Amino acid sequence: MDEFDTVDRSRSNAEKYILRQKLFGTDTLQPMWVADMDIATPKCVLEAVANRLKHPVIGYEIMRDEAFDAQCQWMQRHHGWKMCREWLSYSPSVVASIGCAIRAFSEEGDDVLIMSPIYPPFVFQVRENNRHAVLHPLNQNSEGEYRFDVELLRRQITPKTKILLLCSPHNPIGRVWLEDELLALGTLCLEHGIVIVSDEVHCDIVYKGHKHRPIASLSQELEENTVTLLGTGKTFNMAGFGISTVCIASEKLRTLYESQRRKVHFGEGAVLSHVAFEAAYTLGDEWHKKLMEHLSINREKIITWANSSSVITMIPPQGTYLAWLDCRALGLGDRELREFFIQKAGLGLSAGLSFGREGSGFMRLNFAVSSRDLDVALAKITTALKGKI
Repeated sequence: MDEFDTVDRSRSNAEKYILRQKLFGTDTLQPMWVADMDIATPKCVLEAVANRLKHPVIGYEIMRDEAFDAQCQWMQRHHGWKMCREWLSYSPSVVASIGCAIRAFSEEGDDVLIMSPIYPPFVFQVRENNRHAVLHPLNQNSEGEYRFDVELLRRQITPKTKILLLCSPHNPIGRVWLEDELLALGTLCLEHGIVIVSDEVHCDIVYKGHKHRPIASLSQELEENTVTLLGTGKTFNMAGFGISTVCIASEKLRTLYESQRRKVHFGEGAVLSHVAFEAAYTLGDEWHKKLMEHLSINREKIITWANSSSVITMIPPQGTYLAWLDCRALGLGDRELREFFIQKAGLGLSAGLSFGREGSGFMRLNFAVSSRDLDVALAKITTALKGKI
């Protein structure tokens, strides 16, 4: 089997498969929604875990400094940012970290800025923690590229605005923010005393012609004002290990965050996750290079397909393995659009409206599959469209 062939997960407890009946009303459609890959986790990770299992005791363990150091070295190699070990702590997930950060840097009733459309847990975490989500609409320019509006952001800020939740690269639209955009955003936050909480879990999935810039790396002031959320889940298809990290350079912010972290008792995670994390960042460079070659091929397939379609278009994603399909020309309501993909195309995608009202008329497709399975999915859409037009 080719290293990037689709792995059959239908008989496992994989979320995207096991929930098909509940979410889509059928267990036969091709699921392309949850943002994990239907390709194998790197062999170096699986071998490291298998080797650890030769020891007969799986008990409480702490993350080795070497594991955190491996992530620091990876970030310097790939993104030019020199992180320090003491800035890092374990978290079971980015979403858990967001909740912890919200409680650490704001009070109930405070405002949190979020750019929409956005990964839904951003909004859920704000509301579940009794804060007010202030949604900033991302708008497309004449070339179709999404941008935020600094002046509108400035007008949305109030004395109660305490946090900006940044998604970089952005899910679902696939934007990789430019340095001048991030600097303008960072300057605005510094001017108003707003803490930046930056989800950068997709940072390693960036295509040629684009470069991920950790916002904390752009100046010492921004480094001291940013909480960066990182992890192996997207890069190495390791979401099931339940491990990520929180990077906070500021001792003041780190102390506030740690006070909340202790209340929920994240602990130090699980031994097999520690081993997998360290192996990925230590040994995963070559696999990651091959992954990006594979995802780039799939990305080009979707671009070519969308360019040939008269009704479904797409701005090429600059990062992530998520295609943001513009289906507005079909003239369907959001419920009808979802049903079209389920019933006519036999595909389970993420409805654009679930990412906010700016996602109305869009669908999100995960293309981290084999090229063969992507061809099948695109052919299904093409056939369904012939019956619609």
